[in-house]
Amino acid sequence: MKITNVITALVAMTALTALGQEGAIQDVKRGAKKAGETIKDGLETAGEKTKETAKTVGKKTKETVETVGEKTKETGETAARKTKEAVNGTGGTTRKTHHKSSKASSSAKAQTTEETTTGRDSNTPTASPTP
Repeated sequence: MKITNVITALVAMTALTALGQEGAIQDVKRGAKKAGETIKDGLETAGEKTKETAKTVGKKTKETVETVGEKTKETGETAARKTKEAVNGTGGTTRKTHHKSSKASSSAKAQTTEETTTGRDSNTPTASPTP
């Protein structure tokens, strides 16, 4: 009977050890499943954030392109208007420059005429050069 008791005790200990290991294996499986779910959730969140960021970047890029397009159009229109004015002579610098140079030459002629008239006095005899 002692041998039977020893065998029974050994079988019971082996069974308890096996059950303990089975419990540990179940714990590892549960931990791995939780870790997998956490990783999956993290990837889904990262994917959503990436998608939102891509939409924002796309929207900002579209706005920038529209602004640059408007500015380019305005610059082109201004350049075309100035070119047209220069060709037609309306409001251009050519007409102003011509007006200023005409005015300056008229004033120079008038000044020269005054100097020659005031430099001579009709009552004063002029000395003749002696040889």
